[in-house]
Amino acid sequence: MHEPALDFAGVTLSPQKEAVRVFYKELWDHADKSLIPQIFHPDFTFRGSLGPTLVGYEQFAGYVDWVTAALGQYTTDILALIEEGNRVSGKMRFHGFHRKELFGVAPTGKHVWWAGMPIFTFAGAKVCDLYVLGDIHGLIERLKG
Repeated sequence: MHEPALDFAGVTLSPQKEAVRVFYKELWDHADKSLIPQIFHPDFTFRGSLGPTLVGYEQFAGYVDWVTAALGQYTTDILALIEEGNRVSGKMRFHGFHRKELFGVAPTGKHVWWAGMPIFTFAGAKVCDLYVLGDIHGLIERLKG
């Protein structure tokens, strides 16, 4: 957890990178599901860092509820953003306080984290696909550790 997060103060991002910033720093960090239609197409596909593959607003909103219920003060640190054409990728650090069972591990109250690497694919101004590869094994080790 020693790599510093990017500081976006005074930085002008491309529209696609700004959508990614809003996704993590406003939607996820505040569990603000009202932002889902602003960022995504209605039938977008999502593969989360914790494993599930989902389609559409309702399934994704359920995932947000599940993660933020299991991990109090859930936060994403954006460590890097890379843009190429209609795609934005990056390096993220996801973290929170373990307060509900997760991967068969009873709540510990510990601050846990894992790394993730998303690939956002845009169709126009909105995301049509989001694939996030997450270090689940590292998270499970920290949950048990």
